Amino acid sequence: MSLYAVDAIDDAIDATKSFLWPFDRGQWLRLALIVLFVGGSGGFSPFQFTGGAPTGTGSDVSLPSEAPSPEFVAPGGVELLVIVAIFALIATLVFGLLFVGSVMEFVFVESLRREAVSVRRYWGEYWRIATRLFGFRILFGAVTLALVLATLALALSPLAFGSGGAAVALVILAVPVFIVISIVSGLVGAFTTKFVVPIMLVESRGVLSAWRRFWPTLVGQWKQYAAYALISFVLQIATGILTAIVVVLGAIVAAIPFGVLGVAGAALLSVSELGGGVVIGVAVLLFVCAVVALGLIVAVPVQTYLRYYALLVLGDTEAEFDLIADRRQAIREE
Repeated sequence: MSLYAVDAIDDAIDATKSFLWPFDRGQWLRLALIVLFVGGSGGFSPFQFTGGAPTGTGSDVSLPSEAPSPEFVAPGGVELLVIVAIFALIATLVFGLLFVGSVMEFVFVESLRREAVSVRRYWGEYWRIATRLFGFRILFGAVTLALVLATLALALSPLAFGSGGAAVALVILAVPVFIVISIVSGLVGAFTTKFVVPIMLVESRGVLSAWRRFWPTLVGQWKQYAAYALISFVLQIATGILTAIVVVLGAIVAAIPFGVLGVAGAALLSVSELGGGVVIGVAVLLFVCAVVALGLIVAVPVQTYLRYYALLVLGDTEAEFDLIADRRQAIREE
């Protein structure tokens, strides 16, 4: 029996080359944007009084009243508000990025499907259905976290009764549970992204409906998807290593001019601390931006290849799910 996951390795390379070459700067920059989303004390005064000086005559000494004035600020009150605001900002940022990433999953797949990249157009078409993926990811992440915390709490519960030996034994027993949770969570998340999202897109379904549609294919051809899971894992490791090597080499090259700029800033510190600090800060910022940009550019063909690889396997296992039938036929007729 032929393994589609093996056959698709070379076909995904051909599909990636056909899509990305000849080089189009605008297309690569748009893909880099897509890949970007799919690859804090101080002292305080406990009491504050305002107004004029206390009135009195002779040797009388004014004592503060027992009740604070309306301007009284409870200790830690401002700090608590700041902490709450910071956490709210972080939560908003995290959920915002998660939502954008969910929409970009559809933008990415549709770009490969139509072989034309348009962030604005596809965003307008798919942001509503992407909210379902966004909600699923939040719920699934919460369930996974709850399972991990529950297992950890159960393993450490003997410590509450002073039984350290039992706790160690339970922690050891909990390790396989953590491994199982990690594997299952990783597979569900990866299969949702790589296989369920295309079904949601092509058939306009929600996440659970698309999973029900995909489940008979997954179960009926479990050997094909088991092979995909293993080969995909190896491919991600291999491409991750290659990407890291390229980015590190690029960072070394970029460090030369920006390092010279940083040294110039350090020399300027003896003349002007502000000016030297600004120059050093600019050098560091430009270096970081250069490395991030390089990482995104390198990630474009890598992520395109991995996504084409999954789409080829999906279409081989079920023709109704084939989003790239024309590209598949063109590749295999060559």
